[in-house]
Amino acid sequence: MKCRILIADDHGVVRKGLRLLLEQYPELAVIGEAANGREAVITAATLSPQVVVMDVAMPILNGIEAAEQILKDNSQISIIMLTMHADESYVLRALHVGVRGYLLKESAEKDLLLAIMTVAQGKPFFSREIGESLLEDYVRVLKQQGLTDTFDILTPREREVLQLLAEGKTNKDVAVLLDVSPYTVESHRTNLMQKLNVHNTAEIVLYAVRKGLVK
Repeated sequence: MKCRILIADDHGVVRKGLRLLLEQYPELAVIGEAANGREAVITAATLSPQVVVMDVAMPILNGIEAAEQILKDNSQISIIMLTMHADESYVLRALHVGVRGYLLKESAEKDLLLAIMTVAQGKPFFSREIGESLLEDYVRVLKQQGLTDTFDILTPREREVLQLLAEGKTNKDVAVLLDVSPYTVESHRTNLMQKLNVHNTAEIVLYAVRKGLVK
């Protein structure tokens, strides 16, 4: 079955280019387009795509706000922000609302197919430049806090749970894979979040990306 894609960008030439690029792949099907954030929200609700490829800077409603509304309506949709903005504040805001992929437009031709197939499986995907930026910031914060590696304070089982959660697995999925109860997984999840000072799934993913546990 083909992966259903919605393209959202306020520039018609960009939408056309993305459609031509994606339609080269038989495993993908572009089922709709949107020219602004509001239209993206409405179209996503109507067509229920598996993946939305969306610009950050769009009129009427920006991409990050649109992503938040789309995911509130249907959390099963995976969203990739395709943008020229590599600033970490954009990345963090996108992660906070539940975006799974963040890809620079300059990398689209090379990485977009892989990004789509990765987020469609519930896993995160970031442009190499974005990952490097996040890693640099992570190292800076560690130095400020006088730490060497917070990963070392986790137990082996907490590290397993961390990676599986960052890969998009639910507590139930993790419980089955590790042959433990969902209650035990939730306990490990709570402990690791306290140790790492992270507060939600988006921050778990960000930490894992910074550590190179997921790509």
